[in-house]
Amino acid sequence: MEDLSCCPVLCRLTPLLLLIQLLTGGSLEEFSVLGPSDPIVAVLGGDAVLSCRVFPAMNAEDMELRWFRSKFSEAVFIYQNREEQSEQQMGCYAGRASLVRDLLSQGEAAILIRQVQVSDNGLYTCFFRKGDFHKEASLELKLAGVGSAPEMRITGPEEDGVRVLCTVSGWFPKPQVQWRDGSGEKFLAFSDHTQDAEGLFSVEAALVVRDRSVGNVTCSVLNPVLGQEKAMAIFIPEPFFPQASPWKVAFLVSLTVLMLLVLGAGCYIRREHSIKLREMEEKRHLWQAKEEARQTKEKALQDKAELQAQLNWRKDVYLAGWKKAQLYADWRTEKFQPRE
Repeated sequence: MEDLSCCPVLCRLTPLLLLIQLLTGGSLEEFSVLGPSDPIVAVLGGDAVLSCRVFPAMNAEDMELRWFRSKFSEAVFIYQNREEQSEQQMGCYAGRASLVRDLLSQGEAAILIRQVQVSDNGLYTCFFRKGDFHKEASLELKLAGVGSAPEMRITGPEEDGVRVLCTVSGWFPKPQVQWRDGSGEKFLAFSDHTQDAEGLFSVEAALVVRDRSVGNVTCSVLNPVLGQEKAMAIFIPEPFFPQASPWKVAFLVSLTVLMLLVLGAGCYIRREHSIKLREMEEKRHLWQAKEEARQTKEKALQDKAELQAQLNWRKDVYLAGWKKAQLYADWRTEKFQPRE
């Protein structure tokens, strides 16, 4: 419920505000609605009071008052014609929401919601109407519930450590789970949250402890709204940790040696394969060089033969021409020689 200690100040300011409204042409019927700036916190199963007021303060007994959720039609409580109206009220608030009538004459509208539950968590709107003028304000109801204390048990060895399980139920909102050792050092761990039909959270958190010298581990669960915490500790005896048996050590040593041998054999095979590939590449280059040299030699011989044939042809042509010229000269000499 809101603190009314500021009423003397408001009473002194009211005449000034009325004068300002008259000078600016405003109506005396106009007002504003103020709600709490901080969320209202309530415990699950208990009662919650949602309050807002008109400003400037005036008697609200003849006004229409409506509290609703996200929609105007989702009425939590309706006050009209100086009576409570239940026709449009949501069924889940029937019999649980009632008006605190003593404050209406002071301009404050407060409703009491009994046995609050998870579904009541969230935003509310407070609506005032006087004649044709209306105003509204919003506020938030935060619900919180502290559930069961942590239950802890050792579920057995896991990998090279001991697995410890911590479970809680009946918390709201989703709680924060933290693991600590005997000296207060925190562990990093994951939690699994589930929500039941009533909206309450259950948590199952697991931790694998590998340090034999830890001794005690503590599981603490914190409600972030109320700041309340419940914790439980468990002692882990050293015999619970898995022991290193001789055959396991021998197996690990043998496995390590085998892995080294496999790696060594793989490296050797890879190196031999690389050498063979390099030798084959060198032979291929040598064969290509010899083949190119052979083809070059054959081409040179072929060019030489073609050149010799052309020279022989030209020599034959030249000799044939020379013989014809010689015969022609001999003929002319005989023909034109003087006879005795």
